[in-house]
Amino acid sequence: MIAQLNRKVDGGQVSKTGETGANGRRNYRKHLHGRDGEYDVDLLLEKTDWSKVLGAVASEPKQLGGSTLRKHLSLTGLTVAASLLSTPVFAEELIINLPRSTEQSIEATENLIAAFKEAHPGIEVTWNNFDDETYKASFRNFLAANPPDVVAWFAGNRMRPFVEAGLFEPIDDLWAKAGFNEQFSAAESSMTIDGNIYGVPYQQAPWAVFFNRDVYERAGASEPANFDEFVENCEKFAAIEVDCLTTGTVDLWPGAGIFDLINLRTHGFDFHMQLAAGEIEWTDPRVRETFENWGRIAPYITADNAAIDWDGAAALLAQGKAANYVIGAFAVKTLLNGGMTEDSLGMMSFPTINADVPRAEEAPMDSYHIPVGAPNPDNARLFLEFVGTPDQQTAYNATTIRMPVNNQATPVDDKYLNIGFEMLSTAEGLSQFFDRDADADMAKAAMEGFQEFMARPERMDDILERLEATRQRIYK
Repeated sequence: MIAQLNRKVDGGQVSKTGETGANGRRNYRKHLHGRDGEYDVDLLLEKTDWSKVLGAVASEPKQLGGSTLRKHLSLTGLTVAASLLSTPVFAEELIINLPRSTEQSIEATENLIAAFKEAHPGIEVTWNNFDDETYKASFRNFLAANPPDVVAWFAGNRMRPFVEAGLFEPIDDLWAKAGFNEQFSAAESSMTIDGNIYGVPYQQAPWAVFFNRDVYERAGASEPANFDEFVENCEKFAAIEVDCLTTGTVDLWPGAGIFDLINLRTHGFDFHMQLAAGEIEWTDPRVRETFENWGRIAPYITADNAAIDWDGAAALLAQGKAANYVIGAFAVKTLLNGGMTEDSLGMMSFPTINADVPRAEEAPMDSYHIPVGAPNPDNARLFLEFVGTPDQQTAYNATTIRMPVNNQATPVDDKYLNIGFEMLSTAEGLSQFFDRDADADMAKAAMEGFQEFMARPERMDDILERLEATRQRIYK
């Protein structure tokens, strides 16, 4: 018997197993409740005889694989000792910490690990699963105190604190060896800090303009070729008493997506990233120009957007009370469930404002990283190279119904993901969303300002002066 004992953090999700291995044995998982926590026991047995399982766990140490380690677990009042012997079953290990809570993400990760083990049969993989919020709260602590080999995190400015603290390994040479500079060309800037690359992205969700074709037809509007035509359409929608653009900012963040895309279309990717990094004053005339462009459509945005959330705004689009909605592709399922069809739900890139500015897109992405001090760094590098390949990016995102980042991967055959994949794979650059690209305190203040501006655009100067004061305080 081979047993693996993993503590399961509160709220975490661990999927069932039961596949037959190459040795003819089957994998079983038992979830146990103890006085001081919950635990999962993974075993390879000839049959599911749980009396043997518990007896084995409580007996002398078993061969678990890897280096010597003793874990004491309290299970229903019984102290269980399990240790790793000096003669391991597997010669090498890989320890990964990943938060996975949905059935699709668990299945996709299990499939990924199985494929990696098939490609590298000498490496035993230990996956420590967490619920999302516990993972975020404990992330820095386990990076500093007990780093695994691989962690999942976010691209852009969200990884900067860990890079600057010396907690993530640079992997420029891995990218060069694997050909990732070409395959992740649009994403490279989001994985780069101070000239070095610090991770491999594995999924993303593009932001776009989703629109109601039935409302367009009723208003006599056509899909706009540029921002001027978008504004002209707003007047047509107003004539039939329909909001030109909807959003729901009770949680603030949806408004940031509108700002990001207008700023990207007005001044381009580099300017947008410099503003998010605190390098440009909010009272700069170029920032004012972005807000002035936004102000052209502000009167046509859902008036009470500060009182509704993002799916409340989705309902307005689905019900024909709004014509357009700037939101991430994750909203497609909600829109279709709300009564829209693939015939009525359109999707387009945000219209061009400045034709001289190369098109960049908004696409928050998730990524894998190697912590400094990883116990098995060579195996971690093998894993990151593996998950970045077109085949694995295709397979993972086919299960999660998300979009691969590798431009040679094939997105699942979904109308909206195909449109998004074309948008992102041909973009000049990819921003990560304002609350990922900017300092957390700056992002919160800015998103409050965005919400206020949509309600009271005449307050633009006051809002920008307040944001500039915040920038000076944060980036002093």
